[in-house]
Amino acid sequence: MKKRFLYILAVFILILMLVPFTVAAQEQEAFKKQHFIKDADTLNYRILFPKDFSEEKEYPVVLFLHGAGERGSDNQSQLMHGSELFLKNQEKFPAIVIFPQAPKDDYWAKVEVNRDTVPFQFDFMNKKPATKSLQMVMDLMDEMTSKDYVNKARIYVGGLSMGGMGTYELIYKKPEMFAAAFAICGGANPEIAKEYPQGFNIWLFHGKKDDVVLSKYSEAMARAINHYGGNAKLSLYPDDNHNSWDSAFSEPNLLPWLFSHEQTE
Repeated sequence: MKKRFLYILAVFILILMLVPFTVAAQEQEAFKKQHFIKDADTLNYRILFPKDFSEEKEYPVVLFLHGAGERGSDNQSQLMHGSELFLKNQEKFPAIVIFPQAPKDDYWAKVEVNRDTVPFQFDFMNKKPATKSLQMVMDLMDEMTSKDYVNKARIYVGGLSMGGMGTYELIYKKPEMFAAAFAICGGANPEIAKEYPQGFNIWLFHGKKDDVVLSKYSEAMARAINHYGGNAKLSLYPDDNHNSWDSAFSEPNLLPWLFSHEQTE
């Protein structure tokens, strides 16, 4: 009897250990590997198509920008955070979801980072020309949004940490493209909010205990966006450190809110 109990317990523990790998395997299979090539440059990305995808229909598109820790060339690490959210809601919110990957030596946003201090110090230079990686993302999105099966009024962007910074800059550089956005534990030069579309909807998330990227950066962006006529909502998590994306992805209204927005012009 005891041996049987131990056997059942061992099997149960093994199943629990395999669950994350099963989810990861599903994500790897669902998000197809792709490469965007322009001139001599290549951007790796993964793409999720809706179930029963048809080129005869129109779908919204979500662009997701990963954090600095997921940079690389494996075309896989960028799925670490956020991909499960879209995969498990695929039937409720059918959309084309794109996860590009920046190389180790590049950044989504134009910013100088001083990593010799804690928290890090950031000098945002968003008004300067885009980094190579962000420029490639913009070129990819130009190509993607030219497809007949893309709903041009429902293009969205979001990201975390470095990806949150890239999200802010991308809206500044492509203000006509996006219907709504979300930015998690990021930051930018608040002056770029002057160029955001009037009434632009964006949801900002940050942990008040963040000791990598201080919450003051999101707070400053929220104030600036609203000051210049945008519509920024800010969620601050009092007990979260830099991993506030866990709380953000647990927000039950995040995807309903995001997909509810549509450009009217």
